[in-house]
Amino acid sequence: MRLRRLYTIPVVLAIGAACHTPAPIPPGPATPGPTKQTPQPGAAVPPGARAEPRVTRTAPPLPPIPLAEGPLNPKVVFPERNQVIPVRDSNFIFGSVGNGHAKLMINGSPVPVAPNGAFLAYLPVPPSTAPRYELVTYLDSGARADSARVTVPVRVPRPLPDFSLTGRLVVDSASVSPRGGFIALRDSEPIRVAVRAPTNAVAWVSPAPELPARAAESPSRRVAESPSRPLVNVSANTFATDVPVALLRAGATLYIARGSDTVRFALTKPRDVRSQLVSLGDPAAQNDTDATIIGRSTPAGTYKWMLVPGTIVQETGRMGDNVRVRFDSELEVWVDSTSVRPLAATYPAPRRTVGAMTLVPSAEWVDVVMPVSSPPPYLIEQDLSHITLTLYGTTASPDVIKFLQNDSLVRFINWVPEQSDRVVLRMELTRPPYGYLTLFDPARGFILRLRRPPRINPNRPLDGLVITVDPGHPPGGAIGPTALTEAEGVLPISFKLRDILQQRGAKVVITRTTMDAVDLHLRSVIARRANANALISIHLNAFGDGVNPFPNVGTSTLFFHPQSEPLARLVQAGMMREMGLRDLGVHYQNIAIGRTMWMPSLICEGAFLMVPEQENAVRTPEFQDRYARGVADGIEAYFRSLAR
Repeated sequence: MRLRRLYTIPVVLAIGAACHTPAPIPPGPATPGPTKQTPQPGAAVPPGARAEPRVTRTAPPLPPIPLAEGPLNPKVVFPERNQVIPVRDSNFIFGSVGNGHAKLMINGSPVPVAPNGAFLAYLPVPPSTAPRYELVTYLDSGARADSARVTVPVRVPRPLPDFSLTGRLVVDSASVSPRGGFIALRDSEPIRVAVRAPTNAVAWVSPAPELPARAAESPSRRVAESPSRPLVNVSANTFATDVPVALLRAGATLYIARGSDTVRFALTKPRDVRSQLVSLGDPAAQNDTDATIIGRSTPAGTYKWMLVPGTIVQETGRMGDNVRVRFDSELEVWVDSTSVRPLAATYPAPRRTVGAMTLVPSAEWVDVVMPVSSPPPYLIEQDLSHITLTLYGTTASPDVIKFLQNDSLVRFINWVPEQSDRVVLRMELTRPPYGYLTLFDPARGFILRLRRPPRINPNRPLDGLVITVDPGHPPGGAIGPTALTEAEGVLPISFKLRDILQQRGAKVVITRTTMDAVDLHLRSVIARRANANALISIHLNAFGDGVNPFPNVGTSTLFFHPQSEPLARLVQAGMMREMGLRDLGVHYQNIAIGRTMWMPSLICEGAFLMVPEQENAVRTPEFQDRYARGVADGIEAYFRSLAR
């Protein structure tokens, strides 16, 4: 689901008793954490999956909403009193009024009321001069005439400045960039300077304060005769230009002028880059594959690289709480500053050279062992029959690659030195990737562990499998008009899914059975330590602020790693057959649960909790059964497709 608020609650959970681990296994991966097309008849079968017989049936309608005939009692669940509304145009508001016969007006607009008294509306954001929602609800049915009012104050964005072409010069000070925050970049790097101002103004950045006497000169002359950089009007009222960091390092000023009016802003002064070796995370955690360092292509951007703690790299810059590090001569990546541990100035740079590699098979996996002196930065990519491993800051000289035994999973490894400090290993597999993890052993080197698919009984595909069921949240989560929370709503669905899977022969590990909060990272750890064959997280959806909730609500399935895509498609198809809501499809999404690598993992977003009809359905045992059965059917279909 799309989180609107996230609460951090410390949790202590006894994993050993809850995981039912069948036998000791080496540690596996879990990553820290933030809310597509279902196959139709005649559509292509998901890669790695076997065609399933189509069930020709129409899902029943949602359960009817019961009629509430109590006293008028208008309550707004969202937004809360004095909550900040971060959008300027329109937003949703939902809650209940206590009686299904009631009429409702919000800020003068009529709003439909469901039979149970719930409502959902999408209305203009109140103006800053009257930042509140006024609700008037009434009954006009003869003897029961009644009315009630409630006011919900909110905080709304301040209005954008009026950029008049005449009169006093007005500039949007909140748009000035860079202004505030920590910046440490190389002198030659470009940095964007921007501001919103009237289209007939002139803007420029100067590396030093101007003399007071020059303020009387025309803006165009002041720009032409000073060591400054003019800003260009790039769109409507936005002026911008890129300048080298060196121009700002001594202290620069942004000027906006029109006629005799001038506005000035001091810009952020970048710091010197600390070019030093750093360790990403604690080297003592190198053998703990439940501890992972995350790398991003942009500051605070999407997760992409998942690194072994203790990986040594060079720091090359900072932006706020994000640190840029160098993986090799061509690639720099951003990490959280909390992951960075500076090393002594005399610490030697790692010299990583992969020597003779060995493939070591066992019953459940194959280890690709690469002797190397310290953990390298790396990236793993998948397709239908290959795993590609890129090692950064690393060279290779494997005079031999030992294929111990005649194993059937990895057929061949091709290694290519893409550049002087980057090696790419492409592994050809006999089956689509199922799961993997990485670990570093100082005695053996860097290890990529490729997991074998489980052996499947085609008549009872779930027999003997371990499935982790994760009831999503708390903390955080969506909420419905009658105040049903996502954490409450998914718990009975997860219990029913557990029971169905157990009836079909699976062993089920469930990440929570109460309303106590469970840390997001810990949920993946529970699944990995249970050696689960799949991780299924049950959720209910919501939109972020500013999205009209009416055109596009329904059912979707989210995955991250390609190995989870066939499972996601079949689970989505199962939910569609049972629940019959709008098919929102299967989505790749950078979700924390989905980043689990040791098994296929996904999130099911069965319904939208903020919609009165769907919130009511989630409360009913009938719909809970249908949600659970649809997911279970998809899981069973997926594992049946693996039988050979």
